[in-house]
Amino acid sequence: MRYIIILFFNVSSICLGQIPKFPEMPQKNNLFRVQETQTITPGRYNHSRINSHADQRINQQADQEHINKEVERQIAEIRAESFAKNFRLASLADQKGTSSYYAAYENLSQLDPESYSIADAVFIVENAYYDNNKNFHESYQNQIQKATNIIRNDLKKNGVEDSDNVSKNLSIFRYFAEDSKQNGKVVHKAMKYDFDDYMGAKDYSKMFVSKLMKTNSGQCHSMPLLYLILAEQIGADAYLVMSPNHSYIRFKNDDGEILSIELTNGMFSANSFVLNSGYIKAEALKNKLYMQNLNKREVLSQTYVDLASGYIHKFGYDEFVSKVLDKALLLNPQNINATLWKSNTDQVRFMQSCARFGIDPQIKEQLQNIRNYPPLEDQFRQINLSFDYIDQSGFSQMPLDQYEKWLSSLRSTENKQKSDEIAERIKILNAQKQREAQNKPKPILPKKESPKIYKIPKEFL
Repeated sequence: MRYIIILFFNVSSICLGQIPKFPEMPQKNNLFRVQETQTITPGRYNHSRINSHADQRINQQADQEHINKEVERQIAEIRAESFAKNFRLASLADQKGTSSYYAAYENLSQLDPESYSIADAVFIVENAYYDNNKNFHESYQNQIQKATNIIRNDLKKNGVEDSDNVSKNLSIFRYFAEDSKQNGKVVHKAMKYDFDDYMGAKDYSKMFVSKLMKTNSGQCHSMPLLYLILAEQIGADAYLVMSPNHSYIRFKNDDGEILSIELTNGMFSANSFVLNSGYIKAEALKNKLYMQNLNKREVLSQTYVDLASGYIHKFGYDEFVSKVLDKALLLNPQNINATLWKSNTDQVRFMQSCARFGIDPQIKEQLQNIRNYPPLEDQFRQINLSFDYIDQSGFSQMPLDQYEKWLSSLRSTENKQKSDEIAERIKILNAQKQREAQNKPKPILPKKESPKIYKIPKEFL
């Protein structure tokens, strides 16, 4: 029998609870018994009155039986519900700040998976962590608008047409990789990778886009998300791509070639760089866990994972986490991050449930006792099914030291040379495209609308 392994969370001791003992049902009394009538002299019985009393007695008895059955049914439901609570995660709803996450879930649920704003989705998640702080609203909105204006000015300066997707992406890339200047003055410095607590173990806000915009340093979670937000703001097409412990950006050039951007080092990269990490199995590629261009629905799925992850780091596990992860998997069944967190949630639920019955699942002899409780057996069976799925999916966890070593290898001579080659090829193609455009008569274009200013929808505040 498989032992339970907690993936991300150490379960603390849990106070055992007992099922409340309900009072015995009182014996049926004679409250509705018909009082004996006085003796009536022979020959003077009132038959209608006797029939009336008999009918009343029958109706009252029927009503009492109905009442008793209804009370018994309600008590049975209460007992069943009380017993069922033993097999659920303890609620964390009484902790300060959880209500912000509940509201965030409802707000995410309002988004159309095919046409939502990524900026809005990210705001909803991070705003929940900051408990709906008004200062955060203003800062987030202003920083996105500032970055968008810098990129738009760069596009205008270089005469980039609205249909030129490659040049738009290159402008966003420069915003990350180079200092941005206007009138000879640096208005934004190149972004850097933050190696300090980059997994957010001590400070979970290290994962946030808002932290990246505020400090100009981030990691492989926040940088690609900000890239997508800025691409959305200027109307550029780009894709989020996942790999073990990592995410990056792709976009297509005019010939349909897919180009990869590694924002953590401000370089272009080839697919071979990701594959050379050694942690992507053939099964993972076959099951589309990694190296896939995520569509909007799949990005939204990851947003739900981010919401659940923030809740877990701030409060812990309860049934709300399971609800959020179920939504993530509904949007993208191949979301391996959602699958891992869901498995972890199921394990914590099992540990809590076992503790309520005095069972230590880490002790083989005690684990056998779950056979006395069918819901525990079902939970254990589901956990094993989850383990089997993860094993067969091709998932492989990259140790943090290996991840750092792999990420640093991007700046090796070989990889830097590949990045320079890709950049030079794009430069040549763009120059050729501009020359061809100059020889063509310029079409009369309709007057462009003024750039829209990003504003957080009121319903999300």
